[in-house]
Amino acid sequence: MRRALTYVGIGLLLAACGGESHQDLRAWMQEQGKGVKGKLDPLPQVRPYEPFAYNAFDLPDPFKPRKIEAVKGGSKLAPDLNRRKEPLESFPLESLQMVGTLQRGKSSFALVRTTDKDIYQIKVGNYMGQNFGVVVEITDAEVRLKELVQDGAGDWTERSSTLQLAEADQRQERRR
Repeated sequence: MRRALTYVGIGLLLAACGGESHQDLRAWMQEQGKGVKGKLDPLPQVRPYEPFAYNAFDLPDPFKPRKIEAVKGGSKLAPDLNRRKEPLESFPLESLQMVGTLQRGKSSFALVRTTDKDIYQIKVGNYMGQNFGVVVEITDAEVRLKELVQDGAGDWTERSSTLQLAEADQRQERRR
């Protein structure tokens, strides 16, 4: 008896859902679909893949920096490319700061801070900067360098640069 009542209840529920309650929605859908034509554009023709042969293996890679090569037979000025690089040569000269000097006997030393906040002690003859700069003089206020730079023609020229002592107020600001 319970089964029969359950089946009757389910049948009544299904009969209630099948009525004409959504007739307005069906009429609206039919009205909207009257002017629509079912035409699709044809698919574009797929062209076969054509492999590209890269033949520029002998050309320099534009995304890798090239090494500067010394010009043979040109000017006598040329950097020693076989010399072991010093730590301060990996920093641009503009990013280095002179923060003080030391005196030991007759020798003068300068204290130079890098962007990594490391401090190096340098003397005359040390190299620094990325243009083969050699320290030629150290005073209380500055470090003087001679740099070798290559011009567009490939010739090496010498230029003078200085690294000034950082002002005390600049050093105070950087500590904050």
